[in-house]
Amino acid sequence: MDATEYKTFLTVFTLFNVLSICWCAPQQFCEPGEDASGRCNNGPDEEKPVCSEINLGYCNDLDYSRTIFPNILGQRSRHEVESGAEYLLLSVIHGLLNGECSPDIRLLGCSVLAPRCQDLPNPAPVKSCRSTCEAVRKGCGHAFEGIDMAWPYFLDCDRFFASEQEGCHDPLAPLRARQEVAFSNLSPDEPSTIIQFTYHSNAQMYSVLKRTAAKCSHISRTYSIGRSTEGKDLLAIEFTDNPGGHELLEPEIKLVGNMHGNEVLGRQLLLYLAQYLCSEYLLGNQRIQTLVNTTRIHILASMNPDGYELAAAEGHELNGWTVGRTNAQNLDLNRNFPDLTSILYRNRRIKRFRTDHIPIPDSYWFGKVASETYAVMKWIRSVPFVQSASLHGGELVISYPFDFSRHLYEERMFSPTPDEQAFKQLARTYADSHASMADNNTERCGASFIRSGGIINGALWYSFPGGMSDFNYLHTNCLEITVELGCDKFPSEEELYPEWLRNKEALLSFMESVHRGIKGVVKDEEGYGIKGASISVRGIRKDVTTAEDGDYWRLMNSGTHIITASAKGYSKVSKRIYLPAHLEKAGRVDFLLKKVPVQPVRPDYHLFLSSSLDTYERFDPYNQFQSYGRSEPGEPREPREPGMGGEPGMGGEWQEKPWWWNYFTQAGVSAPTWLLRNI
Repeated sequence: MDATEYKTFLTVFTLFNVLSICWCAPQQFCEPGEDASGRCNNGPDEEKPVCSEINLGYCNDLDYSRTIFPNILGQRSRHEVESGAEYLLLSVIHGLLNGECSPDIRLLGCSVLAPRCQDLPNPAPVKSCRSTCEAVRKGCGHAFEGIDMAWPYFLDCDRFFASEQEGCHDPLAPLRARQEVAFSNLSPDEPSTIIQFTYHSNAQMYSVLKRTAAKCSHISRTYSIGRSTEGKDLLAIEFTDNPGGHELLEPEIKLVGNMHGNEVLGRQLLLYLAQYLCSEYLLGNQRIQTLVNTTRIHILASMNPDGYELAAAEGHELNGWTVGRTNAQNLDLNRNFPDLTSILYRNRRIKRFRTDHIPIPDSYWFGKVASETYAVMKWIRSVPFVQSASLHGGELVISYPFDFSRHLYEERMFSPTPDEQAFKQLARTYADSHASMADNNTERCGASFIRSGGIINGALWYSFPGGMSDFNYLHTNCLEITVELGCDKFPSEEELYPEWLRNKEALLSFMESVHRGIKGVVKDEEGYGIKGASISVRGIRKDVTTAEDGDYWRLMNSGTHIITASAKGYSKVSKRIYLPAHLEKAGRVDFLLKKVPVQPVRPDYHLFLSSSLDTYERFDPYNQFQSYGRSEPGEPREPREPGMGGEPGMGGEWQEKPWWWNYFTQAGVSAPTWLLRNI
């Protein structure tokens, strides 16, 4: 067969197949009345737009009653709409977004799936206004980003919506009219920030944090400091006017909740605080704007998400004092940090022994180190925190270091740090601003703190080693207090709002208190900041060190002080300063150090000081716990729940699916890959 004959044969064969398909294809006929209802059609050639009554459960509250099929997406019947992932999304969007942007998103989506029908002169859909779509996307885009969901394709404002000049319908006009009436009836004394005072699962916690960061992306971001034992994200959120990095002379503060998984109030308060800071900043609250613009605030709502799940499974009525307290390894995280306090007590009488930045002994790494502990240690070593609060439950009091008694056999013994006065001032700031903590008439949980006004030295209350607050103080510059929020470790949901009211002012006042004492920059003669320079205060045997660019912060009470700056290879410089009693911001004390020849170190000085400095940078020296730190502090990482599915992606790697993916796969609809981000 030559080429011409082959081409002729191929043409005839193809034509035969086409005709066979046409002859064999069954004709489709509609029953009387079905065509008008939009349930079927007689084929594309005969299909005509038909108006019908809206009969979609989630769209029946639109301000019109008749829609058209095919709709704007080409869906030809009510059944086809109800079987699609688009309609399923609208049915669950309220729960996915935790009530945010509801019912705006649903009504906007319904106006696409069930557009208004214009009967004359011919049936035609009336598209919704593009300006309405754009306003909703601007106001609600962050909510989708918060749950790692892409903006739905059928809400593309350019493709499926029309301008006012083209003629359009605003599906949200009646809703806005009702809202304006409701807002006009609000009392001016009612809060402008609206927060849902309920408990949050781990997935909901991640969603709230990420939505909040997306809503206030110019002042906030989320980032992971590591993973829990069971692989849950330890997700932090920060607030500052330039999120993502340290700013010169801007103090950094952290708030940590849920260290013990069954002590849940602190976790909830920190979630509310994050939402409050974002909302009030946007509303123009001058106090909040000043705080955020001058401070870098880090919030870790849950340090022990594994333990929280155990506690939450029992609920507040059944939960005792132990279920969920520890992590998944059954380790008490507040006993799991390196015991540097014992090292201090053993060596405190040795001349020139440093009582600050004590290194982690190598022997610590051969014990059981929780992944949560490891992550927090890396976090506080990498960020120059100035002060911190760890939120607990079971009592109503503020405790401060040292938590471990200076006498081994004394369970309750006053054991002050060199910064006793500064710690007392920090504790007083929170207790005095709390609604009832410092009130002598307040009913306590068993212990009596009436004489001390709601604050106590930790070791005087009860002694324990390996605590996080002692570690913060002895290993870094950070001063951390422990806030015991109340007798009930797992209060009922009805108590969440009253507890927020009791603690809101205390939390704000505590964060503002970081702007006291002194701050400054230590530079060399060429104007470069000196990293690691020591700032000492005469009479206080605890130095702080400068950060990467030479800046420092030193929490101090009022009075006259002698401040000295020193660094290896530079001369010492001392200054006499006076801090007034009511100074509203930290005093500025800068230092200029001159280079000098390095002096040889005396043997005894080398024995107790130089070796300490040389080993401070040794962290996880045997790389036993590298898997805990798969993302560096400051690098964003997506939350993941155990058992979350995935699908192959590029390069043969499995791509983890977001937690909401099961809503669609279990419903049996076509997989809405258009909701996945970055594909």
